[in-house]
Amino acid sequence: MTLSAPRSFDIIAPTAEDSAIAQASSQILASIVDSDASHCTIRVMLDDTQGEAVTIPTSALRLFVDILTQMAKGNAVSIVPIKKELTTSEAADILNVSRPYLVDLLESGKIPFRKVGTRRRILYQDLMTYKHQIDERRRQALAELAAQAQELNMGYE
Repeated sequence: MTLSAPRSFDIIAPTAEDSAIAQASSQILASIVDSDASHCTIRVMLDDTQGEAVTIPTSALRLFVDILTQMAKGNAVSIVPIKKELTTSEAADILNVSRPYLVDLLESGKIPFRKVGTRRRILYQDLMTYKHQIDERRRQALAELAAQAQELNMGYE
């Protein structure tokens, strides 16, 4: 088996038939994804006579199940590779903030980074750790606000 360079794919919405197949296969594969194994072996069949066993990381299978789930809903899916190390512009885009705001986060020590010459580089994992932390704080604040609104009888039920 040889690896080829990534191809550019047109984004096409799945047909009704594609969605039905994606739904059935995502449900079957989802049961495998719940295991704690680091990898799994699946058999890919081209037809009833030809097939090959393939070992893949469980994390890749989770991604595949997510793709199938979106296709089952009729959504088009695109995969965008993200580098291990990001520029400040790339990191700001992921957080949906301005680049100067991101630089302030870096300089205040809220997100670790390293310098390459005069350029800042952020590890993707560090950025995601920060994102998960702020998302959790937002969820907690929202829950507190909802609880206060219910206590004050503000019309939310």
